[in-house]
Amino acid sequence: MPKPVQFGVLGAAKFAREYMAPAIHSANGAQLAALATSDTAKANPFLSFCPDLKVHNRYDALLADPGIDAIYIPLPNHLHVEWSLKALDAGKHVLCEKPMTLRADEFGALIAKRDQTGLLAAEAYMIVHHPQWQMARDLIADGAIGNLVHVTGAFSFDNRADTGNIRNRAETGGGGLRDIGVYVIGGARFATRAEPVSVQSAIRWQDDIDVFTEIRAQFPGFTYSAYVSIRAHPHQEMVFHGEGGLIRLATPFNARVFGEARVELHRSGLEVQITRFPAADHYKLQVEAFCRSIRDGAEYPCPLEFSRGTQEVIDRVFEGAVPL
Repeated sequence: MPKPVQFGVLGAAKFAREYMAPAIHSANGAQLAALATSDTAKANPFLSFCPDLKVHNRYDALLADPGIDAIYIPLPNHLHVEWSLKALDAGKHVLCEKPMTLRADEFGALIAKRDQTGLLAAEAYMIVHHPQWQMARDLIADGAIGNLVHVTGAFSFDNRADTGNIRNRAETGGGGLRDIGVYVIGGARFATRAEPVSVQSAIRWQDDIDVFTEIRAQFPGFTYSAYVSIRAHPHQEMVFHGEGGLIRLATPFNARVFGEARVELHRSGLEVQITRFPAADHYKLQVEAFCRSIRDGAEYPCPLEFSRGTQEVIDRVFEGAVPL
């Protein structure tokens, strides 16, 4: 058996503690080996499920650790590019939380550094690793719903009470579009294998962050509409509407947290075929795909070029938005 990929986590973020660190710890081919945090008390929850975890009190110390192969980065958005480049320079593979950059043009440096070092660098865009999304993509490609007519997406939650949250702070790259817009936009691009030719948008701003964004776009052969909000009742859904049927993902983004992942295939005669995925853990699947790519050279499902394409659309949404 090959040695597991040794992961270090850069920062004791809540998301890392609750989702990604446990996923790394349980993934085949991976080992959660180290954590960097200046607050040793924040390491205790990680040690509770991974007692052999090595704890560094400085980020640079983790990057200098010769026993670490890969770095997972859950830092605030505005620090992603800086620390991804530092990790690559230190000879570590990088899996960085989304959005990996705040602007599409920042991907150039990351792609160049990836190619120069020969290391794997990727955005932690977990949904493309989930079997519900792979099934939806295959169904569309196979013509299960005929020619695609329209795609709709929605993702919302309400975090107005959490005033200290980085999503509510402009200086940390907060706002709804960067945090969850990547899902309704990237999900449509992934499932349809298509790129928008035109984009229109409207944004409601609050304290210099976008709290509600409406998007409309024209893709080759079909139209698209979506919204994201961090000031609305929790909801998520993706629908791919064709001439001969419809595909609905009821829990497309937070499977097992918001609800059960399932693919509904609606066909003529009001027939509905439902495929359920109650146990699939897209975070664990993401880590395993990352490790396979490092170990075996397998093609990674979400390369930097794909993530750059989503960020290019987000940039267009920001640049062309009218106020709400």
